[in-house]
Amino acid sequence: MDGIAFAAVQKLAAEIRARRVGCVEVLDFFIGRAEAFNRQVNAIVAWQAEQARDRAGRADLALARGEFWGPLHGIPMTVKESCDVEGLPTTFGNPRFVGNVPHSNASAVERLLGAGAVIFGKTNVPYMLSDHQTYNDIYGTTNNPWDHTRTPGGSSGGSAAAVASGMVPLELGSDVGGSIRFPAHCCGVYGHKSSFGLIPLDGHAPPGRLTGTDMAVLGPLARDAEDLALALRILAGPDRYQQAAWKIELPRCRRTRLRDFRVAIWRDSPFCEIDDVVLQRFDAAVEAIRLAGAHTDDGARPEFDAGESYRAYLSLLYAATLGRSIPASEFPAQRAIAESCRADDFGYRATAARGATLRHCEWLAANEIRTKTRRAWHGFFGSFDVLVAPIAATTAFAHDHNPVRDDRTLQVNGKAAAYSDQMFWAGLATLSFLPATAAPIGPARDKLPVGMQIIGPEYGDLTTIEFARLLAAEIGGFTAPPQYAA
Repeated sequence: MDGIAFAAVQKLAAEIRARRVGCVEVLDFFIGRAEAFNRQVNAIVAWQAEQARDRAGRADLALARGEFWGPLHGIPMTVKESCDVEGLPTTFGNPRFVGNVPHSNASAVERLLGAGAVIFGKTNVPYMLSDHQTYNDIYGTTNNPWDHTRTPGGSSGGSAAAVASGMVPLELGSDVGGSIRFPAHCCGVYGHKSSFGLIPLDGHAPPGRLTGTDMAVLGPLARDAEDLALALRILAGPDRYQQAAWKIELPRCRRTRLRDFRVAIWRDSPFCEIDDVVLQRFDAAVEAIRLAGAHTDDGARPEFDAGESYRAYLSLLYAATLGRSIPASEFPAQRAIAESCRADDFGYRATAARGATLRHCEWLAANEIRTKTRRAWHGFFGSFDVLVAPIAATTAFAHDHNPVRDDRTLQVNGKAAAYSDQMFWAGLATLSFLPATAAPIGPARDKLPVGMQIIGPEYGDLTTIEFARLLAAEIGGFTAPPQYAA
């Protein structure tokens, strides 16, 4: 079993299919790692080990009969706690939902199982998936495998920490405010925010609700870009209401060589300054792209007002995440806050109040800005294949559980910066339904991972993932945290 702790999914799958290693053997290896390391990281918070062993045993018997379940046959994995798995709790980190155990699987989970995956647990999330950290009153705090005093990111922080520490080779996360990309950046793994609507969201909603969150998507996390593409092909497709009428055929990758890509570079913004330790790694990756022969442009931007689009994104985001849960008794006070704040106030208190109390006419206005921005991106990607940008202002920051969000700050180039500023970088892709692949680009001076997001045209998911794969050939990809290296 030497060397499989950080093996790519496709390599593991080939070993299993050739029967050089058994499904139960592989599962027990990863469960063993999880049991050994999880008390330090607290990534996996719900377990179904015996059910998983039973399924792995059946997977071994199937192979012995010459049966093959699919490209994930016998691959152990976990999924984000917010994704319904039959028999495992779905609480969204909210004590109110303790005891909620779904009797069916989310469509995405069903597709993973249909491809042969063996799911043995679920990973931690922040309260209602609404933080760039991962902690809650049910499961506690998840730590970064690179430094236990720091966050693994959020809200798919448990997902990224489990993959980075070698507890699992593959994970399923979700993203609306950078919730796949930011944890991938913090933990040094690959993550893919899929094009909106590409992967069904049913089975990923708080208990008692059927409707998914506006702009939210599901997507895979892994240690190899090719594994993202494998998982995406399994997960993509119409939902249960649409599948009678149409099917997905993802556009092929636009380019097959890095030197043929047309790459726009967006490295800074007045809405979120990037710390020099992050920019140094980002600029080094951009230089590698240039040296590989790709056409690059540092000044190219889609034709929209970045501030207007950012405000629309935050309004739509908080309308979707806070607006349907705010008690009626709190509405007047929150509306008063929204109306008292300046239009250019992008702090959490102001933007959350605006979104939570958004009137329908205001939602329509924000949606019109979204449509204009989406159209601008569509035109932009007629001239460029991808746009690369930072994911976050800093590397993984120290745990900060201050309940007052506006009191949380990050140190950026020696100055205090608002905790919520980095939502700007998440919104670039999210507002306009675009795919974005998070790729590790090496450690910063502080020895923590740095990621780059690769944004592409709507449904150009395979293009952004392939770019990440080609980039790894130039600068390297995933590196295991020293404490967990096999």
